[in-house]
This record gives sequence, C-alpha cells and structure tokens, in this order.
Amino acid sequence: MTRTRYSKFNTQNRLASGFTLIEMVVVIVILSMVALLVIPRLPSTDAVRLKSSARSLASAIRYMGDRSVTAKIHYRLLFNLGDGSVSVKKVTADGEEVAADDPLLSRFALADGVIIEDIRISSLGKLAEGEVNVDFGAAGLAEFLTIHMKGAGGGRFTLLAYPNSGKVRVLDGYREWES
Repeated sequence: MTRTRYSKFNTQNRLASGFTLIEMVVVIVILSMVALLVIPRLPSTDAVRLKSSARSLASAIRYMGDRSVTAKIHYRLLFNLGDGSVSVKKVTADGEEVAADDPLLSRFALADGVIIEDIRISSLGKLAEGEVNVDFGAAGLAEFLTIHMKGAGGGRFTLLAYPNSGKVRVLDGYREWES
C-alpha cells in the first residue's frame, strides 16, 4: 500500500512541475523564426526620421506658399547646406528679415541625422554648398524647386515644389530635376 501512495505522489508531482526542456526549446525556435520574419520588415528609425522630415518640409513649403498668397506676406526659406539647418524668415516691406511670427513656421527643424544634400532652383541651377534662399512672394513660390534630402542611414527623398500652384511632391529616392 505504501508503494501505491508513493507512485501516485510521484505522478502528481511530475504533472505540476512545469514545462519540459523539449517544450521550452520548441517555443524558443518558434519565437526565433517569427522574429527572423518580422524584424527585417520593420522600418528603421533613420528611415522614419527622414520621411518625417521630408513631409514636414513639404508641409512648410505648402503652408508658406498659401500664407504668402492669402495674407500677402513675403517669406524667405533659408537653407544652410554647410551645417544642414533650415529656417524661415518673414521679409518686411523695407526688405528686412525678421523671425517668422507664425508658430507653425518658427518651430520647423529637420530631424537629427537628416541633411539637405543639394537644391536645384530654376534660375541658379544645382547648389550643394553654401547658403540658399528661396523666396515666397505675393504669388507664392516663384520658381521650380527640387530638394534632395539624405538620412543618416543612407536613405534619400526628393521634394519637388511647383511654382504658383502650391503643389509639393515627396518622392522616395534621389530623383533628378525634370523641366
């Protein structure tokens, strides 16, 4: 009789003890295969920052164009290709540049690791260094503008801004200017 009690106790103990080593290995293998399939499809943070900066710049260009037409305000978009900064200035009637008083334009900045690779303007051609000023007058953007942006991970986006229409396109990759 003692023997049967002992074997029942032993069987109950084994059932309540947890997972076997084989069960744990199977679960780890399945999770590893799922991770191998899913992780490469997730966007990198560099790509997300680049895309966000490209869309932000496109929105700022559209907004400046619309605002300059409707409110008759002259804006100047300043690109410093040396340090990668972008700023917006309001141009007064006497030609003086002052900080843009519009909160949407005064806080605009590119994400860390995103640079302006080059800019092409109809009248000046392709510029890859120095400072570039783009003016928005009473009719909006005066000339066709192409902006090439590059992220820290090597990704690229191209912005095409069309004059007098307010249309701005954001394209994936480096696209040359088409007249």
